[in-house]
Amino acid sequence: MNQLLSLFSVLFFLALFGCKTQDKNADDAQAQNIDRPNIIYILADDLGYGDLSCYGQQKFTTPNIDRLAAEGMKFTDHYSGATVCAPSRCALMTGLHTGHTFIRGNKSWEPEGQWPMNEDAYT
Repeated sequence: MNQLLSLFSVLFFLALFGCKTQDKNADDAQAQNIDRPNIIYILADDLGYGDLSCYGQQKFTTPNIDRLAAEGMKFTDHYSGATVCAPSRCALMTGLHTGHTFIRGNKSWEPEGQWPMNEDAYT
């Protein structure tokens, strides 16, 4: 009986003092030092890789997008989820592969453009 009481006493003190509490002030100071990036995602219909002057377009300029690209990161290997806009947007908003989304193409729907997502879809 004494051994059982000793075992419970040791386990109680290990549980009580073994759990270290974190210093809240240290966590707040550490969180303030983290620089979170500002992410701007540009999604446009029929905008190809070579259509922006920051990627080498010579015929017309895109100065505002060029400035954003010069001050940030440019990605060169990003592809849309599908070949037409509605499934691409559905894949982007839901995070699903286009094979698993419920919008498969640009279908006509009356009234024009009113094709709602399912109410139980996560975005």
